[in-house]
Amino acid sequence: MSDFHERMHAAGIYGLWELASKMTKHPEPRAIAHMWPSALLEAMVREAGEAVPIGEERRALQLFNPGLEGQWATTNTMIAAIQLLLPGEVARAHRHTPTAIRFIMEGEGAYTSVDGERVYMAPGDLILTPSWAWHDHGNATDKPVVWMDGLDVPLIQALNAMFFQMYDQEKFPLTKPDNASAALHGHVSLSPTWVKERPRSSPLLLYSWAQTWRSLAGLRDADADPHDGIALEYTHPQTGRALLPTMACWIQMIRPGARLRAHRHTGSAVYYVVQGAGETIIDGCRFAWGRGDVITLPSWALHEHANTSTHDAAILFSIQDRPVLEALGLFREEALTEGEGHQAVTSTFKVT
Repeated sequence: MSDFHERMHAAGIYGLWELASKMTKHPEPRAIAHMWPSALLEAMVREAGEAVPIGEERRALQLFNPGLEGQWATTNTMIAAIQLLLPGEVARAHRHTPTAIRFIMEGEGAYTSVDGERVYMAPGDLILTPSWAWHDHGNATDKPVVWMDGLDVPLIQALNAMFFQMYDQEKFPLTKPDNASAALHGHVSLSPTWVKERPRSSPLLLYSWAQTWRSLAGLRDADADPHDGIALEYTHPQTGRALLPTMACWIQMIRPGARLRAHRHTGSAVYYVVQGAGETIIDGCRFAWGRGDVITLPSWALHEHANTSTHDAAILFSIQDRPVLEALGLFREEALTEGEGHQAVTSTFKVT
């Protein structure tokens, strides 16, 4: 038997009886729940601005998941990063097959140019860069601009579909009016009838914080999901589906003093705390968070959110790989039914 296995392995063959343990009863991701505190991120961003000049690539601090052993990934399918653009800088034009989102954290008046359209930034705005779109960033203001990037890089790498190309000039030529996509597609529940194209990614490149906040505030007293609170998904204006084929973006409001119930689902997420203070319990570990913190949630991890303030609402922005799971028929969700829907806290996350 031993000789048989040695010869079989030498030929690149393995028996299913040797691999049965790989067919797990539920997902067992190598990615772990983790948090990058805002104080750490702010300090590293400031230092990066002094130590790293803008060049061929972006000044973006990539958030590597400790459980993935140095892989370019925050979760198994997505990478989150914090990017800094100083006054007067231009991040030169390039394009790539990974899709990207930008959630603006600090600064106003800088822009992302996407396929010839400048989209101007303000705190809380969500800006899209669809797959293979030429894009550059510029900051003509007198203050730094900081945003969170979210890309599906690990997924694209796993599919061996990575393409990247630098443009031969610093900026891609402008061919459209500034914020043209918002003027055309940024009307709530109204779409232009003469636009027949239905791209996979949302044709609306800018989802403004002003409009997002109006939607959240308007639902402040509405019935909410027991697990996610007042959770809104940014959607494709023509189809009503996820705004990107591989990533969904959510904004969630947790009412003052609310403690949501625990559940788990396939698919991972990365949360950015827009405002407020609270905690998230992930598989029994307590993550206490505040404005500017970034938290990663692995697939099938039991989790629940709470707002620890009795006066102010907490708001979480997130990127999720749920569209991929749903497209493949692999999305599953399960609520915790024990302990009135809440977990026992067995540990507390500490920054090492």
